Amino acid sequence: AAVFNTPRHAMSSGRLETKKSGDFYWSKDEEPHAKRRREILEKYPEIKELYGPDWRTMPQIFAVVSAQLGLAYYLGNYASTPLMLLCAYLFGGFATANLFLANHELSHNLAFASPGANRALGLLANLPIGIPFSVAFKKYHLEHHMFQGHDSVDTDIPTKGEARLFSLGGTALKIVWVIGQLFFYAIRPLFLRPKPMGKWDALNLVTQLTFDLAFIKLAGPRAFTYLLASVFLGGGLHPIAGHFISEHYVFAPGQETYSYYGPLNAFVYNVGYHNEHHDFPKVPGSKLHRVREIAPEFYNHLHYHTSWTRVIFDYVTDPNMGPFSRTMRKKLE
Repeated sequence: AAVFNTPRHAMSSGRLETKKSGDFYWSKDEEPHAKRRREILEKYPEIKELYGPDWRTMPQIFAVVSAQLGLAYYLGNYASTPLMLLCAYLFGGFATANLFLANHELSHNLAFASPGANRALGLLANLPIGIPFSVAFKKYHLEHHMFQGHDSVDTDIPTKGEARLFSLGGTALKIVWVIGQLFFYAIRPLFLRPKPMGKWDALNLVTQLTFDLAFIKLAGPRAFTYLLASVFLGGGLHPIAGHFISEHYVFAPGQETYSYYGPLNAFVYNVGYHNEHHDFPKVPGSKLHRVREIAPEFYNHLHYHTSWTRVIFDYVTDPNMGPFSRTMRKKLE
């Protein structure tokens, strides 16, 4: 469920233009997080002590990669197709979400001090996903932080064409969009803001394709199908996938970033602490809860979510919600 509080401070999107049907929310001000970061650090400079990598990310990645690949081998060779798909939803969805969000941590260099070491670990975390994304994700994600909501720069936001298409059919088309949201999230940057391939992109591609071919040969095509099914099922109508919608879709006009405070944070590096993360991207997920504990007056008045399942339900059933429920800013010149 979403908890709507009465704000005591300025609304976090700043001044909004009048919302038009078939269009996004448009803010007249800059994104809110840099300003709030300065205000919080002025009052609580000790938050800087939370900055820096958390070495525990590495063994967690190794454990999840090993478990997911081991289960893929077993189910691909010894389980019926219905059981394999059920496990892909019940276990694989959580495992792939964990690895996606591990790459999110690594994109902020939160496992090692060395950027190269974080990139290398990202290649490992990418393996059970089956599709190379780790290196490119970092480029686009850092732009999302630096230029949150900027038209044609923040590729986290649906394109106008995408939003128009999936706003035509009410609940049914929104369900289709949710099922495929991970696919749209992945390919949108390639069309909207393509980037040249660097040496790390090439290494990501070669490493992933080599692994995929070797895994199919050694474990069999059904085992690889389990990995892809885990990605697809876990990224759509799945409780853990509610974070894609909960983070920035506007449930309360005037606020563009929302935190989730609930048990599923344990599986995804506390990514639900999303206001805290955007305010302090140098703080690893394992310590994000401390930001709110230290500076509660900056967060407790903000609207937040307590159920990612409810987020998905509200998104698809509320006629006022849809792909246009995002806050935008004029294109960065």
